[in-house]
Amino acid sequence: MATMTRDNLWDVSSRTIVYAAIGAALYALAAQFSVLLPGPGSVSIRPAFALVTFFGFAFGPIVGLFVGLVGNALGDQLSGWGLLTSWNWSIAVGVVGFLAGLTPMYLAGWMTDRTKILIAAAVGSVIATVVGLLIVFTDVVLGTANGFNEALTANYGPAVVSDVIVVAILTPILVAIWEPVKEQLGR
Repeated sequence: MATMTRDNLWDVSSRTIVYAAIGAALYALAAQFSVLLPGPGSVSIRPAFALVTFFGFAFGPIVGLFVGLVGNALGDQLSGWGLLTSWNWSIAVGVVGFLAGLTPMYLAGWMTDRTKILIAAAVGSVIATVVGLLIVFTDVVLGTANGFNEALTANYGPAVVSDVIVVAILTPILVAIWEPVKEQLGR
């Protein structure tokens, strides 16, 4: 895995733009396939959510932010929910991708072999999900949740539980698939 440094972390190149656009499109399309959990929060198990953390982990925080933010908004539009209906959730998903993108930089010295890279992908993705989705508590201020308890039990809790399960399993799998491809491409 190429080591990200503080110097190149914020570079926006044509490659960054291409990966961000591909990731956002893939996430928006794949997000249409989910399983709705019973309950009042319209929360789903979304295997596509692992694309957000994968793109962040593999290509950096700028790509992760774009994939989560734009991909979630486009996915909402495609599903009929509306492009900006839940804009705060799109921001939250973008922050998840951003935080996942910081993982390789901060764990670069530790990620010395394939197993550690996959562990870092899982742990970084889980932490990014738990922290990034805290933004959904803005539902209380926006009036889309009737108080903190509803935001916690109907929105944040179910989303975090389902998304943590998804990213802990699928992000390392995607990273494991990407690593040999990346080496063949010379990235």
